[in-house]
Amino acid sequence: MAEPQAGTGTSRRGFLRSVGVTGGAGAMFATMGALGLAPTAAYAAEKEPPFRAPRSGDFHLQGRHGKPAKVAVIGGGIAGLTTAYELGKAGYDCTVLEARDRVGGRNFTVRGGDTTVDLAGHRQTAKFSDGQYMNCGPGRLAQWMVTLDYCRELGVDVEVFTNSNASALIYNENSGMTAPVQYRTAKADVYGYVSELLAKATDSGALDAALTADDKERLRTFLKSYGSLGADYKYTGTEHRGFTVDPGATGTPGEELGGVPSLSDVFASNVGRYFSFEFGYDQAMLMFQPVGGMDAIPKAFARAIGHDRIRTGAPVTDVRNTSDGVVVTYRQNGRTRTMVADYCVATLAPHILAKTSHNLGSAVQTALEAVRPSQASKIGLEYRSRWWETDFKIFGGITETDLDLAHIWYPSYGHLGERGLLIGYYNTGTASETYSALTPAERQARAVAQGVKIHGEKYRTELAAAFSHQWKLTPYLEGAWHSMPGGPDAPAYAPLNQAQGHVYFAGDYLSYLDAWQHGAIASARKVVTELHARVLAS
Repeated sequence: MAEPQAGTGTSRRGFLRSVGVTGGAGAMFATMGALGLAPTAAYAAEKEPPFRAPRSGDFHLQGRHGKPAKVAVIGGGIAGLTTAYELGKAGYDCTVLEARDRVGGRNFTVRGGDTTVDLAGHRQTAKFSDGQYMNCGPGRLAQWMVTLDYCRELGVDVEVFTNSNASALIYNENSGMTAPVQYRTAKADVYGYVSELLAKATDSGALDAALTADDKERLRTFLKSYGSLGADYKYTGTEHRGFTVDPGATGTPGEELGGVPSLSDVFASNVGRYFSFEFGYDQAMLMFQPVGGMDAIPKAFARAIGHDRIRTGAPVTDVRNTSDGVVVTYRQNGRTRTMVADYCVATLAPHILAKTSHNLGSAVQTALEAVRPSQASKIGLEYRSRWWETDFKIFGGITETDLDLAHIWYPSYGHLGERGLLIGYYNTGTASETYSALTPAERQARAVAQGVKIHGEKYRTELAAAFSHQWKLTPYLEGAWHSMPGGPDAPAYAPLNQAQGHVYFAGDYLSYLDAWQHGAIASARKVVTELHARVLAS
């Protein structure tokens, strides 16, 4: 970051803090840019050390002969699949044990005909039409994530996922809003009024201690453009808010959206709290999704690993370190089986491993129990028409609300088609717990009733099919992501960040991008590197 002038650091930080409180992170980031204080491209592009995949030739270089080690990989999620795939490049004898009847872990895509039974006994069969799907877990990939590198390597086609859309809506019922407002309108009003306030503060001398005369002039110039202020530096509205009649042919200049709310009403609506989302390093456009569903990624991994090396329907019941390896006990087809291996990589959810018998020691058990599952839920709603496109001109993106729906995702595929499927809620925490306590029919009824407040009766009358997924109730997972006070490098988790005898641990929870496939891959590659180095040195 650029260094502030001598003697101005504290006052500038206070000034920027006030901007953030008033206008949100978007206004603060833009103001930082105008002052030359925004993060540099080099800072944003910092990456972890490069990964070198194991190769079969590594053993020959070491003068080693014979077969590489045998490795039991517990868990067929993204971390487990990455582990088996990368070790397989060097000829390791890897076997993946997956408790569920499919690979992918929390990468789970539902299509018509798919059936699930949750821990509460609710059975659902999706009735989605051909070509429609619901990503119950991860739904987007940032362009810098290593996940895209594997999509390239494994031949997974991707397309743009629209993570932010100026035509999507904001509706904060609890803040007194009686109707939703478009993102573009909310942004124009918040940025306009924040710019007006900053201009007034600049002119009144309130920023004299923070800014030089040249700084203030540059800031005023920026604010006038950024907030679309008039000659008197007042905000009275702008075409950025949108149009009631779009510009057209000669004689049709368009009609700008009127009814500019007061400054007080704008801030009372609390719409500005959503704007920082699109500046997040893991959320900024462009974002991507695999064509046809996120599960294209684990399917491609499975093909590359070899289906004969993956055992599904095989929950592990015991993990035992021995003097020269590991013994893993699991059940499959009603029978108890054992696997003897040189090493084991445990990639299943930590709170599930904590309930599994093992001899890894009390320190490992304490560390596993310190990792808490967090909850999230989604519902897929298929409609007979894409009314959000025809009536609202929304093509992808996310509507934000303080209702217990939290987020409504519009599909980023199938534009201009006949039917479409949107995510009717993507909620977390308390809201997710609320829906988990309901039956699937009750979840659908509640979600639709809430959505009608935003989109009107077509949200109900055009509905063709629904499918809800609660991660809390998902067998062998029982959570969406993890809560780890202090982060994965905290001393409490040290036993999980190193081998315990012949057992290693991997998963997105042991990364700084928990809940992302990138985090699972990064953790797996760390373990692959450590295990391979150990084998070569043995």
